[in-house]
Amino acid sequence: MFIVGLTGGLATGKSTVLSIFRSNGIAVIDADEVARQVLLPGTKAWRELRGFFGDEVLFSDGNVNRARLGEIVFDDIEKRRKLNAITHPRIQRAMMKMAISYFFSGHSYIVMEVPLLFETGKMLTFMHKIITVVCEDHQQLERLCKRNDFSENVAKKRISCQMPLEEKVAKSHFVIDNSGSFENTRQQTECIIRLLKRSKFTWYFRAIFGIAFLSVVFGIGHIVSNFIMNRSE
Repeated sequence: MFIVGLTGGLATGKSTVLSIFRSNGIAVIDADEVARQVLLPGTKAWRELRGFFGDEVLFSDGNVNRARLGEIVFDDIEKRRKLNAITHPRIQRAMMKMAISYFFSGHSYIVMEVPLLFETGKMLTFMHKIITVVCEDHQQLERLCKRNDFSENVAKKRISCQMPLEEKVAKSHFVIDNSGSFENTRQQTECIIRLLKRSKFTWYFRAIFGIAFLSVVFGIGHIVSNFIMNRSE
C-alpha cells in the first residue's frame, strides 16, 4: 500500500476532491475529521486545550469553538505554537494508525488529506504521491469569505499565512484545478485515480513486506525448533 497526500490552499476544494475519491471506493483520511475527534470533550488534548485557553474557546456543551480558537491563535504566534503542540502530534498519530489499519484491510493505496502538508513537512516522508488542489485567486477569496463569514481583509490575511499555491504546485506530482464545474473536477480526479491504479509500487511494497514477514516467521520457527531440540537432549 502507498499513501497519496492531498493538499491545497484554504477553500480551494480539497474536501470536494476527497469526496470524489471516497465515492470511487478509495479509502480516505480527512485531517479535519481526525482533528475534531482528537479534540472531543474529555480527551487528553481537549483537557490540555481547556487548561491553556480556558472556557473561552468552548461552546456551552463543551465542544471546541473552532472559529473562536482560530481568532485567538491567528495573531498570536506563541498561542498558535501551543495549539499546534497540543494537536498536531496526536492528529498525526491518529492518521498513521488509520493508515496502518487500511493497509491490513488490503487497500492498494489511500488518500490522506493534509492541509499543511508542505508547511509543516511532518508527513512528507510517508507520501508516495502528492496532489494539490487549486482554483483562481478571486474564487479562493470569495469561497473563504462565504464559507467562514470572513471579511475580505481577514480572508486575505489567512490565505497569506499559507505557502503560495504556486510553490505547492511545483512540489506536487498532480494538480487538480477546481476553478470550473464539479463535473470538470470529477473528471480530473478520476483521471488521477486511473493512473494510481496502474502503479506497481503497491505490489513492490507488498513483496518487500511479505519477504520481511516470512523471514521473521522462519526465524522464530528456527529459534523455537533449536530450543525444543536442546531441551530434548
